[in-house]
Amino acid sequence: MAGMTIGKLAAGEGVGVETVRFYQRRGLLALPDRASSGFREYSEDDRRRLAFIRRARQLGFSLGEIGDLLGAGDGRSTGDIIRAAEAKLVTISEQITELTLLQGRLRRLVRVCAQGDSGDCVALHVGEPLPEASADPLVSVGEAASVSSEGVMP
Repeated sequence: MAGMTIGKLAAGEGVGVETVRFYQRRGLLALPDRASSGFREYSEDDRRRLAFIRRARQLGFSLGEIGDLLGAGDGRSTGDIIRAAEAKLVTISEQITELTLLQGRLRRLVRVCAQGDSGDCVALHVGEPLPEASADPLVSVGEAASVSSEGVMP
């Protein structure tokens, strides 16, 4: 499959031509010389590299991390990839924890706003000082009292 045009390379990996150019500008893909036809010809190695970039992006790696994985030459060792994947797992676990906490806060906000009157819904009091019992802007006065008396949120 040597001698692919940028359009064929992009289509073969399910991306747009501008995506290939973007990866080239970021230094993730090489910009091949023009062939005698006047077109740049991409190799099977270019296709594999683009496929690697796409898979890494789907796994949540940033372009900088992908650049590190690819390194200056033909890529990194399996050990380097394992260490990067393990680090990514830690980061994702931390993000899941943060998102789970945010989800709980939002659920409580919805419950308080849906069940109480407008005075119970902190979201409607933008710019007003928070009640003394709570430093969390998503906790209503009633919930703040429950936190101080029970030590946990409902």
